[in-house]
Amino acid sequence: MIEAGLAVLRFSAPVALAGIGESLGQRAGLLNIGLEGMMLTAAFASMQVSATTGSPWAGLAAGVAAAVLIGLLQALFTLRLMLDQVVVGTAVNLFALGLTGTLFRALYGGSGRLISVPRLPSLPGGWDPFLLFIPIAALAAAWLLARSRWGLGMRAAGEKPEALQAAGFSVPRLRWGAALIAAAFAGLAGSYYTLGITGSFAENTIAGRGFVAIAMVTFGRWNPLGVVLASLLVGLAEQVQFWLQSVNQAVPYQIFAALPYVLALAVL
Repeated sequence: MIEAGLAVLRFSAPVALAGIGESLGQRAGLLNIGLEGMMLTAAFASMQVSATTGSPWAGLAAGVAAAVLIGLLQALFTLRLMLDQVVVGTAVNLFALGLTGTLFRALYGGSGRLISVPRLPSLPGGWDPFLLFIPIAALAAAWLLARSRWGLGMRAAGEKPEALQAAGFSVPRLRWGAALIAAAFAGLAGSYYTLGITGSFAENTIAGRGFVAIAMVTFGRWNPLGVVLASLLVGLAEQVQFWLQSVNQAVPYQIFAALPYVLALAVL
């Protein structure tokens, strides 16, 4: 029972981490369609650095840095050049899919060989200390949005940017900060998927979890705590689909693998 609960927490962690950052971004008036691409880029960067250095912590840092770099480029196009967020986010996803796929094939062969990288350490009993970061980050983000001057500015940037500008705040500066925070959380999400769950990498390994995170932000009503609770449903669906695959081997596994995505659609 404990093992099943830990598995649910692990499977929900990438969506929860990405969702916390995305909830902050959307409160500031940003819609990060490129979340999937940021997570995928982070997953590849963390895998490669961890495999090269033997340090999962170096891999984690590299994954976050890669996602923030993508976030900087996306913010440049959307906040500085004022291009459409959906179009730019879609371009980021396509770029990340092509870049990681090309590098993966160049480094590990046409079909990719089995890769096993150093994973983030666990405590005795299988407890993952990294999972403790998620509720702490959600609580901190919720408190900041509700109680701090910075959080008030973030919310106003998404709801009443003209009034915020008139009050002496810089709307672009707040949105730049929100974009980079969201990118950093996307980097944590993609890196944790590689270093905390799979211990490996495959092409398009994130497989739509960035879009699921956006759905969970809506379901959680743009509240970081609500987003984390909603993400637990995704983790539960992931665990259930693996259990169903093991007890119903005659049924095509793709039917069960679709369960988390069906849940996200139902939630919306």
